[in-house]
Amino acid sequence: MNLDASLNADLHCHSVVSDGTLTPEALAARAKAGGVQLWSLTDHDEIGGQARAIAAAKAIGLPYLTGTEISVSFAGRVVHIVGLGFDHEAPEIIAGLKATRGGREPRAREMAASLAAAGIPGAFEGALNYVANPDLISRTHFARFLVDAGHCADVPEVFRRFLTEGKPGFVPHKWAALKDAVGWITRAGGIAVIAHPGRYDFTPTEEYALITEFIAHGGRGIEVVTGSHTPAEFQQYADTAIEFDLLASRGSDFHSPDESRIDLGTLPPLASRLTPVWAALAERIH
Repeated sequence: MNLDASLNADLHCHSVVSDGTLTPEALAARAKAGGVQLWSLTDHDEIGGQARAIAAAKAIGLPYLTGTEISVSFAGRVVHIVGLGFDHEAPEIIAGLKATRGGREPRAREMAASLAAAGIPGAFEGALNYVANPDLISRTHFARFLVDAGHCADVPEVFRRFLTEGKPGFVPHKWAALKDAVGWITRAGGIAVIAHPGRYDFTPTEEYALITEFIAHGGRGIEVVTGSHTPAEFQQYADTAIEFDLLASRGSDFHSPDESRIDLGTLPPLASRLTPVWAALAERIH
């Protein structure tokens, strides 16, 4: 397999193990059908689907890298760090992710209480209908409940009216520290990647602080081509990758056929001037 920047790699997506709507097996099949040449399942704060993803990819001849997406608190915001190519049976990352997930249910109950105060009862029980893993109940599951219960027309409307700062249903959560998340990934043999940097609305100073602290802790990659980035951001973060000597990653952030704007395998390729993260993970590909 040619591991240059032209490879159709999709190293960011989610299954029912976190907040996606497809099983790992269905995602593997969809990735293969979409022309993906290297795939990774990156469920939020969870690696319980990795064995299934490895087996499903192997069964259809789809090269695979282990993955996860870890929620991190940085500068008063939630930042996501993708881990790729790590040992999914390493005890430290398993324990670290379990601790990170631990606060989700109490937070979800607070979110439901806030929605009830706004005239929407039963949201906790409603959201539970959309999550296969109760430890991973999230805003996405509440959003699906609010749409299906008729409170909003679609998920974007949910996030305009609810579940965001200053709106009913918003409850902040204390996530992992950046140092810890990067450490869990790298000590398990993987590479840490800043996910969709264009989404965080950081000032240039804040973004510089994130990137330099990330590198100081051993982080080595940044998502350049991803579902939420504009073409201008593809260029901007290609420049950032070169400026900071970071490996470039690519991934759709696919969650659901009904909700995701970008399907598996449909993103433009990385620019040829970049060094792709998969080139540094050749020995970790299943």
